[in-house]
Formats: sequence, C-alpha cells, structure tokens
Amino acid sequence: MFAQTFPPKASGDVKGGCMAGSRKAAPKARLGAARASMADVAALAGVSAQTVSRVVNGSARVDPETESRVRRAMREVGYRPNTAARALATGHNRMIGVISFDLRTYGNARALEAVVEAAQGRGYSVHVVTAREHTGAAVGEAFDRVGRHDVDGVIVHQADVLDARLALPSGMPVVVIDGDEDNRLPGVQTDHGAGAASAVEHLLGLGHRTVVHLAGPEGSFPARHRARAWRRVLDAAGRPAPRAVHGDWTAESGYRLGRALAEDPDTTAVFVANDQMALGLLRALREAGRDVPGDVSVVGFDNIPESAYFPPPLTTVDQDFAAIGQASVRLLLDQVPAGGRPSPGTEHVAPRLVVRRSTAAPAGHEPPRP
Repeated sequence: MFAQTFPPKASGDVKGGCMAGSRKAAPKARLGAARASMADVAALAGVSAQTVSRVVNGSARVDPETESRVRRAMREVGYRPNTAARALATGHNRMIGVISFDLRTYGNARALEAVVEAAQGRGYSVHVVTAREHTGAAVGEAFDRVGRHDVDGVIVHQADVLDARLALPSGMPVVVIDGDEDNRLPGVQTDHGAGAASAVEHLLGLGHRTVVHLAGPEGSFPARHRARAWRRVLDAAGRPAPRAVHGDWTAESGYRLGRALAEDPDTTAVFVANDQMALGLLRALREAGRDVPGDVSVVGFDNIPESAYFPPPLTTVDQDFAAIGQASVRLLLDQVPAGGRPSPGTEHVAPRLVVRRSTAAPAGHEPPRP
C-alpha cells in the first residue's frame, strides 16, 4: 500500500531579498535567535496581528492582496505557525486524506494531482493512501491508515465498495469522486454519460451505421457509465448495438482487442473508453492495413496530452480534472467546521468533445450539411 504526504504550497513572491511594496526591512535570521512571532509578521506586512492569524488559519475574510503580503512577510521573518497549538485551538489539522487505487492510469493520477493542487491552494496538506484492491476490507484498511494522521476529512476516488456494509469513521467528512453508485455520500464525478453520448452522436452524425465500443473494465464505475450511454444512444437512434469488448485501460489491451476488431469489415467506427486503449487500437488498425479515418473512425476519452500527437491526432472527450479537484475539496472543507456530512448528492462536471483528425464520414458517404 502506497502512502505519501503533500504539504501546502506557499504563495506570493519575494523580490530583491525584501518584501515587495514594504518600507520595512525584514529582521535578519540569527542562529539561536528567538522564534519569529506573529507580531513580527504583522509589523513587516503593515497589518494587525488578527489579520495574520486569519491568514494562518485560512480564513476567507482576507483579500488576496493582503494575504499575499502577509505570506511574503512570514517567509522573510522565518515565521512558522505552531501547527500543534493551532490544531488544539481549532480542532483541525489542515490536512485531508485521499484514498485512491491504481495511480498508473491517467485518470486516477490526474484526479489526484487536481485534488492536491486544490487542497494546497486552500492551505491544506494532503496525505495519500492507495488501497490494494476494490474490496470493503481494503478500503476499510485504507481508512484506518489515513486516519492515523488526524486528517480533517477524506476524499475517496473510484470506490464502488462504499456501501451500507462499510462502516465509515464516525464524524469523519467524506467525499467520493467517481464511485458512489447510490449517491449515499457527497460526491463529484465527470458526467461520463454525457461525454460518451457526445462521442457516439458525433460518429453517427458523420454517417456511420453503428459504433463499436472498446470498453474499460466491467468493474469500473466510469467504464460502466460510458458503456451505458453508448448503448442508450444507439438504442435511441434505432441502430444495432454490437457486443462491447472490455479492456483494462492499457494500450496493450487496446492493441490485443483491436486486432480482432480490425479484421471485421463491418467495423467503421469505434468509441474507446480511454485514450491509452485507443492508442493500441490505432496500431492494430494500421498493421491490418485499415486507414484511420478513411476506413475506421476512432474516438477516445480523457484527452491525455499525447492524444493530439497520435497518428492521426485523436478525437476524444476531455475531462475537466481541475474542476473535479476544486469541487471535491470544496465539498469536503464545507463539512469540516460541523464535523459531519451534508445531504448526499453528486455534482457532475461536464466534459467536452475535442474533434481532431481520427474521425470522418465512412467511405462513400457524404455527411449531412449543417
């Protein structure tokens, strides 16, 4: 089981060795000198000690310019908040926990990065624990491990096992990203259904008779939602729905399954559940002598940075991971003062279709004019 802690980021700039815009020189650090105080910071920044206290405690009642000035002063005088005393006074440690699973996949890694950035922007550290597998026992163990760090709340990413049988820590705020099928807890998720629908509708709009789906693992929350939307759009359009084939998110599985798809002359359009599998499919099609998009159109999901440089550049669905990170941290920290959970419900973050050169009308078909 992997664990790592990300400390909060400092903000503001230091120019020329002294605080920009201040007329006062920063006290020089001396070995054995008394620890810098909040009063030192207040004097250098030209604010009250109460304002410094608000910045240290992450209050929203300080305007950004003043906060930046105070933080620069804190660095100049070498002020370090007494986190133990602050925790005793407020009951909070300004650390959140994150429980995730396989960080080798792009979506999981980007979601974690987005959460860390959002938390650090609010002055919180992040302690990350990965669960060994998608089971209640593994997630329960992960909660035990992250709870040893006295976190103020926990964000769980893609855990379908958070059902009524799993006892969550009493009074611990929890937010779920892409995983709470029954919406028992506050959560945030990409609108996977809307993203998948936009991909399939794009391919049908080009004139393809149907769309094959190279899906993610059957046990995956995002994969299930993308597959359901794929079939729903085909059914609504009265089109035949071929049997979905399931990969494991890797380019290798996309290549292996893509070799069979490439041999089927009826395959003219494929919606792939992520960009890595789409990369494997592109290789399989190329080796089989099938042109993309001349013979087969391909749409992926995720919009990984490399997708714009695939041969050909990949049409794909872009997830707004930054918005997911911001929303999940906001929902979690909104619960912290009360030490409880608000009403269950899920916020959906809209994805967008990015059209590149891997999709076109099928051979011999003229797409409808707008």
